Amino acid sequence: MGLAQSLLALFASSLAISLVFAIIPLCHNVVVLAVVMAVAGLAMGCIDTISNMQLVKIYQKDSAIFLQALHFFVGFGALLSPLIADPFLSDTNCILANGTANASSNLPHIRKSLLPHHPGNLSRYDLPMKGMVVTRVSYAFWIMALINLPVPIAVFFLLYKERMVPCFNGSSHPLLSADELALETRPGDKDELSTAAQRPHTAAGHEDLFSCCQSKNFRGVSFTYFAVHITGALVLFMTDGIVGEYSGFVYSYAVEEPLAVVHKVAGYLPSLFWGFITLGRLISIPVSYRMKPATMVFINVVGVLITFLLLLIFSSSVVFLFVGTASLGLFLSSAFPSMLAYTEDILQYKGCATTVLVTGAGIGEMVLQLLVGSIIHDRGSYSFLVCGMIFGCLAFTFYALLVFFHRMYPKPCPELDEASPEKAAVPEDTGQYQR
Repeated sequence: MGLAQSLLALFASSLAISLVFAIIPLCHNVVVLAVVMAVAGLAMGCIDTISNMQLVKIYQKDSAIFLQALHFFVGFGALLSPLIADPFLSDTNCILANGTANASSNLPHIRKSLLPHHPGNLSRYDLPMKGMVVTRVSYAFWIMALINLPVPIAVFFLLYKERMVPCFNGSSHPLLSADELALETRPGDKDELSTAAQRPHTAAGHEDLFSCCQSKNFRGVSFTYFAVHITGALVLFMTDGIVGEYSGFVYSYAVEEPLAVVHKVAGYLPSLFWGFITLGRLISIPVSYRMKPATMVFINVVGVLITFLLLLIFSSSVVFLFVGTASLGLFLSSAFPSMLAYTEDILQYKGCATTVLVTGAGIGEMVLQLLVGSIIHDRGSYSFLVCGMIFGCLAFTFYALLVFFHRMYPKPCPELDEASPEKAAVPEDTGQYQR
């Protein structure tokens, strides 16, 4: 996918997200709401895939730093959005009717009764389903829609300045030339780059979002090519799945026995988790400049494994639940960008790791939440930590397999690289880019 197509897709997707957030409060039918949410998910998936893919394509061996920065802002948004919504949430029933006061006073008892293994207790309480709606949560969605609106405006401005808008392609000057789009180059390399700019500026596997599905890219490749893609995706399947299931169920785990944390205190756990994910991604930006992606991924998976082990050992300690939640967020923070940079580095930026890894991470975040939810329903809250421990072990196992396949993966031949027509088109890490 070229730069113009990527920017157009980002513009359409970011604009769709603002429209969806504005429409959600107006959806009074669950089917309509489901369709709108599906559109939002599709748009977010496009943004996730394209932004990661373009950063890898443009910066290649220098992409680790930019990927860490990208995912820092992802975590920052996940931390900020609940804080925006919180003032508009109500602690009582949002529908006024006869007996509302009694129903509202029953809410704490209802929350206590919503244990995964006792779903039937809810029938003992009567909440009004019809009446005047007094909720103000719609304002939270409209505020988020307005906050997001500068994003499509900025992307459209970039399209305009780069002369990629069909109606306005002759009146503006590009912000960056093809050579300046990467990083600043050394003076001695300018002549080489000017020649390179006349050739196609994409590496094999990154010309198009689905170019890796073309059969020509599979001719003559070893089985380790596929093994690297699969094991890399499985590592992120587990680590992103842990992010989804832990943030989704740590509150439910905390309010049940044996911890029985107060609901308001337990509500800080997801915010603490995302806060340390954001902090970890911020710290990873300078760290990734000095540390190899493979080393960072190793620290991630080992840290997750040790944290879950300690959470199991001190499962009756409320204090350590908070400490473990912070530790887990810190270790999971840089797993995705580091794994993406490591896998692309193995494949010399000629595979389709970005597409495969983003897909694997998304599926893991969806599937593991469903799996853990059903297990907690059948086995109780303690299985929440047991599942996390198992997923951490699997993540470490898949990482070890990835390192094994990395050692088996054929190394590029320097003589062939110099004679390759893509040598000029894809600058390698020879000092051409300055960090």
